[in-house]
Amino acid sequence: MAAEVVAELSAVAARLRRREDGLRWAEPDSWHITLQFLGHAAAESYPCLLARLGEVRAEPVRVRVEGLDCFDRAGIIFAGVGLSDELVALAQRVTAASGQCGFAAEKRPYHPHITLARSKGQGRGQGLDALKARIERQPTFTRFVAREFLLYESLFCRAAHATRCGRGLRWGGRARRGSRFATKEDEAALSGG
Repeated sequence: MAAEVVAELSAVAARLRRREDGLRWAEPDSWHITLQFLGHAAAESYPCLLARLGEVRAEPVRVRVEGLDCFDRAGIIFAGVGLSDELVALAQRVTAASGQCGFAAEKRPYHPHITLARSKGQGRGQGLDALKARIERQPTFTRFVAREFLLYESLFCRAAHATRCGRGLRWGGRARRGSRFATKEDEAALSGG
């Protein structure tokens, strides 16, 4: 995600966040646009996913982050992402590639977004209602071009939800080196070490 957009989303989150809001706020380094939710994935599926996703070809994707909204039933506040033809095509290619590794496509329509916060525990709607009341006007965000996608692993525990970045893949499968990897072993594997 473009640094300008991360800064803009960070400013929005800082303005809306309250200690007592009962929400678990995502850290900026975990913000992402999901192309396909894989659900629980066994470690044995990782090599297949890397190989098939590495074969995905696509043009760079123009991304437009839109206003804030909620998935009320799921207890999530998010920044919506414009549904462009390029983004839909990329999501379809990723879904087809992961399907070769046994992952099923979602039955729900594709709804790209960036999760900013989740309700936690009892009374999950109260925190969202209070948050929605604090949104006085919809923010605007810088448009950007995405040239790579990342394989993420979400880790859930009682205290927090964390998203850990796996290997970065450029369109066409050239791995991205250097910035965010799940482990030192991943970085070493990419650099041939």
